[in-house]
Amino acid sequence: MPEPLISAPADLERSPVVANNTMNRERGLTGVNSYARELGLNPVDHLAGRPAPAWLDLCSGEGRALREAAARLPADATLTGIDLVGPLPPRPVPPTVEEVTGSVWPWTPSRAYDLITCVHGLHYVGDQLGLLARAAGWLAAEGLLVAHFDPASIRHADGTPAARPALAALRAAGFAYSARHHRLSLRGGRRIALPLQYVGADPAAGPHYTGQPAVASHYR
Repeated sequence: MPEPLISAPADLERSPVVANNTMNRERGLTGVNSYARELGLNPVDHLAGRPAPAWLDLCSGEGRALREAAARLPADATLTGIDLVGPLPPRPVPPTVEEVTGSVWPWTPSRAYDLITCVHGLHYVGDQLGLLARAAGWLAAEGLLVAHFDPASIRHADGTPAARPALAALRAAGFAYSARHHRLSLRGGRRIALPLQYVGADPAAGPHYTGQPAVASHYR
């Protein structure tokens, strides 16, 4: 018999699959293992020329990419990273970088962002669609959100695949999806209400497309 779904974020975050200290730890800004390669854009180039540019990185790991970007962006930039584990060990950060160690639930930023990224982080979030809807509201009017997303990890409450209705709802809300790169993107901040109700997550769902263990998110 399958294990019951976990609905409370705090319980899910204590599961071995989610409470890890290896995901996205050392990924830098550019190069082979980098944000530029994974996202298909260099965050610094995207933010260049904007007044007081702001970047929010969800599931930011060690925050290496943010630190590297800080050296190339103006002093009035805002670079925010939030991660369940955070840097290990904590270290001094540039004045433009804010590191938040904790859950994305119920964290809410105090400002809008020109760029929001989530590099392979949604694979470990219970309510993936809920986080995407919230993040859409954190974007500036001309901002960009880019996140890796595995439609196969979205299930109906009974465990059957829900990739098609999930993608249809996301596209209707304005998201674009690249199946080749497993990336969702959204341009322009907005309020989003998706017609799928989260019922819980399964941290024992097995590996996703990268081969790493991941969470399956269930909706009705």
